[in-house]
Amino acid sequence: MKIAVLGTGEVGRRLASAFVANGHQVTLGSRTADNTTAAQWAAEQGGSHGTFAQAAADAELVVNATLGLVSLDALIAAGAENLDGKVVVDVSNPLDFSAGFPPSILQKDGLSLAEQIQRAFPGARVVKTLNTMNNAVMVQPSLVPGHHNVFVSGDDADAKALVSDLLREFGWSTAQIIDLGDLSTAGGTELVLPLWIRLYGKLGDTPFNFAVVTA
Repeated sequence: MKIAVLGTGEVGRRLASAFVANGHQVTLGSRTADNTTAAQWAAEQGGSHGTFAQAAADAELVVNATLGLVSLDALIAAGAENLDGKVVVDVSNPLDFSAGFPPSILQKDGLSLAEQIQRAFPGARVVKTLNTMNNAVMVQPSLVPGHHNVFVSGDDADAKALVSDLLREFGWSTAQIIDLGDLSTAGGTELVLPLWIRLYGKLGDTPFNFAVVTA
């Protein structure tokens, strides 16, 4: 697939590299066409880079890996016409550091970031996933031994199926992927982040994740 990853931070670069390793054509998008981080990634990984709009224009699937509080601005820069009809995978969380650390989750009007994206771009097919773990576990779930889960939320069943296929390419088993239902369920996964941050403070860089255990 032709995949645009918007965001040049550690999460965006990690996901982009994993997509390239799985045989996809990846463009790393940033605010400017001459972003040095994006250019270096492209040179090292064999992908390409450009502005948010350039990356999204030719993509079949778009990943939002920008900072949550600026994600809407980044997607506006990408262009509604470049998102229309496409699967938009939102892996970001609306973390608000304005009051210091730890951050709070800012869900405007009671809506998750994913729901805000869907409302702003009704032609997009938004899927929320991978936002409850660190970026290393996102693309290599075997870092955490035993049973643990990744969640998927979205209104479009076909879009969720496509995203689940990409998750399986990363190594997630079908049994580990939990489809929570429509996009309103994304709010719950975003609200897991305060707990994740506290656990990270205790566990440090040791890979960990959440598991749903049933009787």
